[in-house]
Amino acid sequence: MTAVLELPSRLEALVFNRERWAEVLEDRALAEWPGKVETNRHGEVLMMPPASGSHSFLQGDILLTLHRLLGGKALPECPISTLDGVRAADVGWYTDGRFAEVEGQLAFEMAPEICVEVVSPSNTAGQLAEKRRLYFEAGAEEVWICDLEGTMRFYVVSDPETEQSTSSRCPAFPSAIE
Repeated sequence: MTAVLELPSRLEALVFNRERWAEVLEDRALAEWPGKVETNRHGEVLMMPPASGSHSFLQGDILLTLHRLLGGKALPECPISTLDGVRAADVGWYTDGRFAEVEGQLAFEMAPEICVEVVSPSNTAGQLAEKRRLYFEAGAEEVWICDLEGTMRFYVVSDPETEQSTSSRCPAFPSAIE
């Protein structure tokens, strides 16, 4: 048996996500939630528990290192409008030029050049691969995965399934966060 998943067009997803994300941001109960909030393609709210201290440390170190090495705009919990709802990359990095194109949007309708996911204990390999594909479809050039030990894995849009040894955009970025 073959399952077929019908996704909306990019434009339909952007319009739907724009409206739904505005509603989510206005919800006071969600505003008080201490964890991460995302939506799926149906607009259903996905709630994750608060990050651990080690997750927060890795996220912060990646953000600061990106900013130090590349300048631009390094953003925590970066909301990206995807074909499967609004997903929040743990860190997103924009050039100043691309950020000028999305500045002011509630959920960014063009992904940052670099999207970073810091793995949580509950993440599966399938979930991480799905997020990687969603970020690439939304315009990311690279997606990085940081595991629980701080080891970095780099993927590029031109070969999205093959792990790279370094980042093309930021080759000086360390292969591990210590």
